[in-house]
Amino acid sequence: MIEYYSMKEITILSGKGGTGKTSVTAAFASIAEHAIFCDGDVDAPDLHLILAPEIKETHPFPGGRKASINPELCTDCGLCRDYCRFDAIHQDISGRYYIHPVQCEGCRLCERICPVGAISSEQSMNNFWFVSDTRFGKLVHANMQAGEENSGKLVTTVRNHARELAKAEGYRFIITDGPPGIGCPAIASITGSKAVLMIVEPTRSGMHDAIRLAELVKGFNIPIFSIINKYDVNEEVAAEIESWLHSDNIILLGKIPFNEVVVKAMIEKKSVIEFDPDSELSYILRSSWTKLVSELENGQ
Repeated sequence: MIEYYSMKEITILSGKGGTGKTSVTAAFASIAEHAIFCDGDVDAPDLHLILAPEIKETHPFPGGRKASINPELCTDCGLCRDYCRFDAIHQDISGRYYIHPVQCEGCRLCERICPVGAISSEQSMNNFWFVSDTRFGKLVHANMQAGEENSGKLVTTVRNHARELAKAEGYRFIITDGPPGIGCPAIASITGSKAVLMIVEPTRSGMHDAIRLAELVKGFNIPIFSIINKYDVNEEVAAEIESWLHSDNIILLGKIPFNEVVVKAMIEKKSVIEFDPDSELSYILRSSWTKLVSELENGQ
């Protein structure tokens, strides 16, 4: 059994959405050995679309508080609506007040100022995290409903359970498909990782967002690697990105050309390597994974 101290947790991130992060994660999942997988993008998970998980465990996760009005106690004074800064309190066609659950931010001000005690709040239990089996191994993932809170905490919950499984079952890698951007969920995905793989697309905005993400990761003193996806869509900007990566001591693992096979593989619910194992894309992805593993092992 592989000792826990040698387990490597790799988080795959991007400065913005739509850069190909999940496609790279799925490709690595199809070739990594002794690995467990996480979908850390709990607000908009999509790794399950390719890995087709069979859910084995379902666990509830508490979200934010949501307020509601008891119509039998409410006197329709309108005080709650006047003070709600989120415009979450409305009137129905009969003039009775109600609170829209998606707009409610759970601040509980309305609950405190209601003169007749008609408003109460409860913690939402609409969110769930799962442990599933896939054809590549175990997947820990989650489903957070629209407008819910605590996405960073849910990312941490998913990652912590993956670590527990890795320790118990001797996995060599944890590969996490992280959320885009630099917000709370991304920070929760970075903390404690052994490496971050940043997927960059060759656009001005893509480069700008990648620079912001790299600055964030550096604050955690975690090694950063990169892949430029669809580099041939704009080779001038791709060259600028490559120059920046070199000057910033970020190792470039590979440059992936644009290819419609990626979309075709998604439609078939397969990774690129499964769908077209002999393609140039598959070769680049295999090579990138090999380089990443080698760098991590040599960096011990």
